[in-house]
Amino acid sequence: MPAAKVFIEPAMECETMLPRKTLLLVGAVLLIGAGLGAYFLKGPAPSHAAGPTAAPPVPVTAAQAHKGDVPIVLEGLGTVTPINTATIRTQVQGTLDSVDFVEGQEVKRGDVLAKIDPRVFEAQVDQAEAALARDQASLKNSQVNLARTQPLAARGFATQQLLDTQDSQVAQGQGTVALDKAALEAAQTQLSYATITAPFDGITGIRHIDPGNIVHPTDATGLVILTQLQPISIIFTLPSTDIADVQKAIASREASVDAYDAANKQKLDHGSLMLIDNQVDASTGTVQLKASFPNEKKNLWPGSFVNIHLTIAIRHDAVTVPLTAVLQGPSGAFVYVVDANHVVSVRKVKAGQSRDGKVLIEQGLSGDETVVTAGQYRLTPGTSVEIVPNDRSDLVQNATTASAGMLP
Repeated sequence: MPAAKVFIEPAMECETMLPRKTLLLVGAVLLIGAGLGAYFLKGPAPSHAAGPTAAPPVPVTAAQAHKGDVPIVLEGLGTVTPINTATIRTQVQGTLDSVDFVEGQEVKRGDVLAKIDPRVFEAQVDQAEAALARDQASLKNSQVNLARTQPLAARGFATQQLLDTQDSQVAQGQGTVALDKAALEAAQTQLSYATITAPFDGITGIRHIDPGNIVHPTDATGLVILTQLQPISIIFTLPSTDIADVQKAIASREASVDAYDAANKQKLDHGSLMLIDNQVDASTGTVQLKASFPNEKKNLWPGSFVNIHLTIAIRHDAVTVPLTAVLQGPSGAFVYVVDANHVVSVRKVKAGQSRDGKVLIEQGLSGDETVVTAGQYRLTPGTSVEIVPNDRSDLVQNATTASAGMLP
């Protein structure tokens, strides 16, 4: 019995110890798993706390506002119009003997352009001269007779009736001679029409008829068209609302006109304003103006269309900025001004005329500020910027379709 008792007690001890070890092992595994899960869910603990990071400056291009004399210019579309142009026609009928000009040739006033067979007109002149000579001889005889009769009548040897008759014959002879002189002058004029000359300096066009043809004063095309090129005029239009400003410019002698080509890039000539038309076109609300140009280089050709720049005043100490610097917002025009610390602020401005890539600033800038010209869509007041040179403008991000809500 004692031996059996000793054998049973160790067996019971083993049975009670196995569950405890198993429980401890399972608990340890669960704790380790929970710790790993918390580590992967939350991540490793930071070694130190992170502070706020400053935004990098925005790259932009900028330009200095310019202060100086600015011309106030009105622009219009015009047509080159000769001051003088004429269709050269014959004034008498006859056979065209010769054409004495070259098409497209410059001619001077009085140069011979063509000749008509003059023989018929020369005969008329001869007849008029002969009639004049005959009647002059008759008048002379009447005058001699009158001179003889007057002293006889004074002494009573000739009647008063005879004296009056001879006096009338002299007066009649004088009238006949005057008529003959007029007829001779008319015949000489007709003869002069046989030689066709240039009425003014100009350039001939395309010839419309050849020698040997019969020409008439009623021919529609004439012989040639002669056009004056130097000086030449341009007729252009402006809105009728500009009339008052143009009149002031004419009165102050500040009006000057420049003609540019159809692309509005190349200057063709400089001229002066001649007049404002006396009527406004009610259908378009425009008025025509006429300017004269010396056209020394013959850049202006009749019938061509040109752009006119009419300077009506010079604005002194005016401020201008590049066109791209001025933006439009709900409150009007504004620019971004860069201060000495490269921080931008919004400046409302009043913009005037814009031309040649520049805008006249009527109000808002004094002329010594730096304004942003590209990259504005990323800016707000207080933004720091980095001004990059123009040769590195590709670093500047810009948007042509910036949201209107971003504008102040």
